[in-house]
Amino acid sequence: MENEIKVRYNDRELGEFKQLILDKIKNADKQLHLIESAFRNDSDNGTDDTAPTFKAFDEGSLVMSKETSSQLAIRQQKFLRDLKNALIRIENKTYGICRVTKKLINKERLKLVPHATLSIEAKNMQ
Repeated sequence: MENEIKVRYNDRELGEFKQLILDKIKNADKQLHLIESAFRNDSDNGTDDTAPTFKAFDEGSLVMSKETSSQLAIRQQKFLRDLKNALIRIENKTYGICRVTKKLINKERLKLVPHATLSIEAKNMQ
């Protein structure tokens, strides 16, 4: 039995990963809300009438800031989607199985990147 190759994580391990992912989702959601509120508030930082000489610079900086916020929001939404997909894999008991090699992804890797679908081996092959 000890020499048997492990094909999936057991329910206890999956439960631990699920909790880790749920915590990450909660934090990622908070981050997304901060990014979105920063994006909405960028247009009114309350200094419109105090520095007319820097207005052109501010407008350029505002566009840049909105683009950055938008890119951050998109990345955060993708991260949340990937985490939620990982929860689905936990429910299906396919979590932690590399989609290329079909071997278990190292536990330490999953703790660092809980939404990973590739083992280091498969990642290096890319």
